[in-house]
Amino acid sequence: MIEVRPGGRRRIDRVLGPGYLSGVGDLPLKVLRERRDEAAQEETDLSYLRRLLHARIDIVRAEQTRRSSGGESSIVDQLATILADNALGPAAGSGRHQQLEPSRAGEHRRHAEALIGDTDLTDVSSLTDDKLASALDTYAREELSVSSFRREVQTVMDTLNAEIAQRYQQGSATVDELLESEGGHEAQ
Repeated sequence: MIEVRPGGRRRIDRVLGPGYLSGVGDLPLKVLRERRDEAAQEETDLSYLRRLLHARIDIVRAEQTRRSSGGESSIVDQLATILADNALGPAAGSGRHQQLEPSRAGEHRRHAEALIGDTDLTDVSSLTDDKLASALDTYAREELSVSSFRREVQTVMDTLNAEIAQRYQQGSATVDELLESEGGHEAQ
């Protein structure tokens, strides 16, 4: 299970720490943007882990369905369809466009694999019904946890974005300043 450790050094610990949004109205614009970008990276990583968990949940459910319906074909033969069905179905997330790549993809894959210990999803047909049910329960609980933290991070991002937008609306920040700080362009 993912957890937030107050005072911890990981990005999620910082982003969801109690002081991350303290005095947000007094923070320099540069710091606001840095924090927003850090939160956006954490949201991207949590979204990636969530997608990994969904794929595993879909595989286990497909195997359970195959067994209950007396299906003969292998899950491997259906894998592309199983994973594509989830991708084509209705969105269950926030619908946010992500421009970033996950920064900890390998770590997240290892985390998802370690959740069910010695249960190997490379051959789900060899697993007992109890092992499948246990794997599904473990993945589903972890997905709920990851989704909850992801929503919290999105709330942090929304707060930071709202403060940045408010500064532009009030005129205390300008696009010229943004262009100058990001690209070294001279303000006109």
